[in-house]
Amino acid sequence: MLKITVTCFALVSVLFLANASGNNATQRPQNASEAPTGTLQRMIVENGSVTMNLDLNGLNGSDALVTRPVAIQCAAATNSFFPILVFNDQLRSLEPGSIQLVVQSQAVSVFPETLAASLKHLVLEKLPDNAVSDLAVRDARTGFTFFEIDGPQYDYDVNAQLFSITDGRLLISKQFANALGRPSDAGALVGKISVGATMQPVEVQAIVNGESTSVTMPPLRGRDGGETPTLVAGPDVIVGDMPNMAQFGSAGTQVGLAVATTSCNNGTEPLHWFALPQTDHPVIPQNFYRMSGGNNNDERFEQIGQSSCKHAFLALENNACGFGCNTSGCTTGSNLCSGCSDPYSASLNSGPNLGSRAWINPFTGAYPSNGNDHSGHAHNGVSHRIIVEADDLNTALNTGATYFAEAQYVTPHEYSWCQTHPGECNMLNNASYRQFSVSGGPTNFTFSAAGSTLRMKPAIVAWSDRGATMTQLEPDPGNDGIWFMAYKVTNPTKGVWHYEYALYNQNLDRAIQSFNVPLLPGVNISNIEFHAPPQHPGWANDGTQNNLGYSSTPWNVIQDASSIAWNSETFAQNQNANAIRWGTLYNFRFDANQPPQQTNATVGFFKTGSPMMVPIQAPTGGTPTPTPTATATATPTATATPTATATPRPTPTPRFSPPPRPRPTPPPRP
Repeated sequence: MLKITVTCFALVSVLFLANASGNNATQRPQNASEAPTGTLQRMIVENGSVTMNLDLNGLNGSDALVTRPVAIQCAAATNSFFPILVFNDQLRSLEPGSIQLVVQSQAVSVFPETLAASLKHLVLEKLPDNAVSDLAVRDARTGFTFFEIDGPQYDYDVNAQLFSITDGRLLISKQFANALGRPSDAGALVGKISVGATMQPVEVQAIVNGESTSVTMPPLRGRDGGETPTLVAGPDVIVGDMPNMAQFGSAGTQVGLAVATTSCNNGTEPLHWFALPQTDHPVIPQNFYRMSGGNNNDERFEQIGQSSCKHAFLALENNACGFGCNTSGCTTGSNLCSGCSDPYSASLNSGPNLGSRAWINPFTGAYPSNGNDHSGHAHNGVSHRIIVEADDLNTALNTGATYFAEAQYVTPHEYSWCQTHPGECNMLNNASYRQFSVSGGPTNFTFSAAGSTLRMKPAIVAWSDRGATMTQLEPDPGNDGIWFMAYKVTNPTKGVWHYEYALYNQNLDRAIQSFNVPLLPGVNISNIEFHAPPQHPGWANDGTQNNLGYSSTPWNVIQDASSIAWNSETFAQNQNANAIRWGTLYNFRFDANQPPQQTNATVGFFKTGSPMMVPIQAPTGGTPTPTPTATATATPTATATPTATATPRPTPTPRFSPPPRPRPTPPPRP
């Protein structure tokens, strides 16, 4: 008998969903004596273990009557997001969540190639209630489902606070069966899965006659117990989770999408959340990206959609990020208190009454009180949502592509705090992203999360994780935001190199107007392309010049013996020109007959500021000399940017704790 043990550890950040009390299902009226009274706890994993016992013969399609067992043992990291609801010490339900499994020692040769390639990226996921199965094992990067889990038995031991899953039958999914070339094996039983996890509460509600009378948000215990997360100085709103995504309409060739967002205050100070017409609350844009092309479907990273901005209102003071929500001394509702979270469903973020991005300075957070005026303006199925061409989602036209949603919270309070508290500037970490799988079509699509939300990272990081080189740039520290230069050079055929460049503007108000790549004299260039996401059409009071909306005119391209350059119209020529504004990513690409060399590109700005150099690879041996462009003196329709006096600190790098030692069964709590 062949017995192999693969040891892995789950590394997952804590993501907490919206309060379950929002369930609006119709129920029969209850008398006070019938309504429940007691304590409702929402609990997540403190630590634990996951074991998959597989039959290699069944997995590999062998007709042998004797099984070949292999045990894949995994340890759940501290604070893994796999929430359960416990009422009066009895298990009531599970909520959607996941545990990512990262393999540390491998014996991959015994597994089918498809599974072996994904062992480092597997995720155990609790699916939504409307899914066919309750649990599944997937690839966190692609959403590919390997096993559906049938018949799992759930149990909770209140004395040990131990949650367990037993007798979960691992069935080969239809996807996996097709990938194995054995479609008839879909649904075949190939093993079992079990989970043992010590739980800890993250929300405790006192319920009296069916009504919540108090809510407590206990701080999470760390790996050794006792410590609470360290928050940064000042107010600091981040995107803590993006629980789900959906389509909300269509018009012509386009569809309208939205993603749910859960914000968290990562700072020690309450963050202002005053609703319109007051102008001191966050605004929330959403973006959608596609990675595709080349042998590994990661040659290019493109933005295929962008939304207008949701204006925040009424902070709910949950504890989704597990920071230990602290409402002491904080005016709730009109502030997001320190460590607390606030959820917006995809439906709320779909609008369509969302405000134009044109009114907003993304670095200072400034916008006028009429920045969400929709008078005299009609909506269709895509208005102000994430507008995407249906063909960009059609799986038949985008085989192997992966998709990523991104959300960002922009708020004036962080900037104003920075002015009076130098060194406590938190304007550069407000974007997060999450991968979603796309299915359906050709005009109606559904989306499922693949892996966890990556906090305080823009979506372009997903491309750098797949081999692209990325640089973060800050042209005028303290006065404007940041942008990213990313590129990848591939060699698709002998003697041909493909050069792919992506310029992403996170919160740079001045915008980007030109991109110049130096060339070696005599190099042959072909297949020159430019890509930008669809712009929203203009509407009355949209913040653009004459309410015409931003142009979608492709950038002009000029090639000579020493360079290839792209540019939009200048600010002086057209204030609505198709510049790379905040929250957008544009692509530039070509093929060449010469290999890459390290050099510098020149990037020019739209509203103000001199051009700057940025390191790239290109088919060249030289460096261009930047030519200063005239600085635009006109201001955008939005409120003018104040002059900053402090330098914001750089985006913090997420800190990952070392994986815990594997424990097959967590010990009982003393």
